[in-house]
Amino acid sequence: MITPTSDTPEAGTVRLVDYLAGELARAGVTHVFGVGGANIEDLYDAVHREGTVRCVVAKHEFSAATMADGYARTTRRLGVVAATSGGGAMNLVPGLAEAYASRVPVLALVGQPPTGQAGHGAFQDSSGKGGSFDVAEVFTPVSRFCAWVEDADSLMELLPQAVAAARADPPGPAVLLLPKDVQQAQIRLPGRSNAPTPGVPMPTPSAPRLDASTLTAVSNILREADRVLVIAGEGVAAADAHAELAELARNLGAWVAVTPDAKDVFDNRDPRFAGVAGVMGHANVEDCLRRADVCLLVGTRLPLLARGGLDRALAATEVVCLGPEPPFVSGTALRGGLRDALRAVTGRLPPRPPDCPQHAGPLPAPMPNPVSRAPGRIVPYTQAIAAVEAALPSSAHVFVDAGNAGASAVHHLPAPRHGRFVVAVGMGGMGYTFGAGIGAALATGRRTYVLAGDGSFFMHGMEVHTAVEYDAPVTFVIFNNNAHAMCAVREEFLQGGIRSDDLFGRTDLAAGVAAAFPSLDVTGADDAAQLRRALLRSNTSGGPAFVAVDCDPREIPPFLPFQSFAPATDSTERPGSKENSDERGVVHVG
Repeated sequence: MITPTSDTPEAGTVRLVDYLAGELARAGVTHVFGVGGANIEDLYDAVHREGTVRCVVAKHEFSAATMADGYARTTRRLGVVAATSGGGAMNLVPGLAEAYASRVPVLALVGQPPTGQAGHGAFQDSSGKGGSFDVAEVFTPVSRFCAWVEDADSLMELLPQAVAAARADPPGPAVLLLPKDVQQAQIRLPGRSNAPTPGVPMPTPSAPRLDASTLTAVSNILREADRVLVIAGEGVAAADAHAELAELARNLGAWVAVTPDAKDVFDNRDPRFAGVAGVMGHANVEDCLRRADVCLLVGTRLPLLARGGLDRALAATEVVCLGPEPPFVSGTALRGGLRDALRAVTGRLPPRPPDCPQHAGPLPAPMPNPVSRAPGRIVPYTQAIAAVEAALPSSAHVFVDAGNAGASAVHHLPAPRHGRFVVAVGMGGMGYTFGAGIGAALATGRRTYVLAGDGSFFMHGMEVHTAVEYDAPVTFVIFNNNAHAMCAVREEFLQGGIRSDDLFGRTDLAAGVAAAFPSLDVTGADDAAQLRRALLRSNTSGGPAFVAVDCDPREIPPFLPFQSFAPATDSTERPGSKENSDERGVVHVG
């Protein structure tokens, strides 16, 4: 039985939270992710009563925010996270910071103590009054829009403003701070017209018109170029511009490279595919860039992770950029909606596409690795990633976490043909994938792979419990080297020796997870063949699975800053370049 939270309501009125829940459903939202609490419980009650939107309760608010993030990235809908005041609100900050940095549309609904208690010593008061800190000042730097809902009537204006800000160009998080008494207040339902259909993505706000003179200049540059290297970014996926990118590449006869967070925006098996650009990428991209007349950036500003090792070649090449934001490198930028820009430029190119010049393709980087001293059955990353590739469904989503395992996956694992390949490089927070993968799986119903190291698992891996509770089709693949191994590699080669605090005692993750979740399909894989079999089995089930494989903490991943740790031999030089890694200098990242 539900106890009423206010006096008998006036006829024709509803609680503000009931109105809010209905508006979320009308906007096409299908899931709200979060963790409950006294100052947000009325919203959860309203969503439950509304019945269209599903509430998913996470174990931690950071993971709830990343669930909304993963939901948004795979559906192109608005992700929604709801959390209570105090520590619950503060736990949202790193997740919203990732969404801000990676341009992901998320709406955060954050409960607050009742308005009348502000500044009077209320538990979890963050109104900025009476010596408390102002929570709005915390959220403002990691959001596109942040506002207190001071009274019931103001929500009518603030909610559409928040949604519009989250979906604008560039997109990102919007935050509404909801005092408990305002949530419970009665409001009269406004008239409705042009209601969106539940389950259908909201339309993206209209992009600004393309500048005609810049469009002409860009088209002329590309038309006159003999060889073009396209570097495509995550903006292509956000704009659903895969087909437009492929058509432009064909008309240009161009090579196509991708940024580390955008492996899925171009077919990795296409003969034009040059590889991944930047510090986790392939030497062939630099080779193609040196041979190109023009480098065309599409849906990327080319941040450091994507341009590491390429700066000299970029400085000697004309750069053109298509996208809503200016690039981090000098060049001619055609600002505006990405799909519009791609179509407009393609329409001005000659009708006969030239052939794509020969290139080496995304050959794996040769990395020096010592003989393993780790006890037990150790599986090299290359073998483990090959097992994942052999089992990965073409329609699956892949979420890759930070660290050595992540760098290996970005470098070696081709993106699925019809799914997302997500790497959270905005903030690079460890443990992001556990929530994000669950959000994506619940939103789309597709098998979703989470690839993470043991360090990431120890941070937010107990979201496995959420996957079990909601029967999410997620396969968690944990590369366990019993270490913060990327830190250990840096310590060994840059700081004179590995500190013991980044090396852990051996943990049998599979045994521990199996004991905690008896209904979960759990495998401790001793070799790549067993790993592959476990993954294939998980593909046929409807729910979650967990596979752990032991790796060597001393194995050096394919990460450009670490190539300088190798002896200077011909095998460690980039093909087509006379510079070895020492001459290029170490790229400092993280």
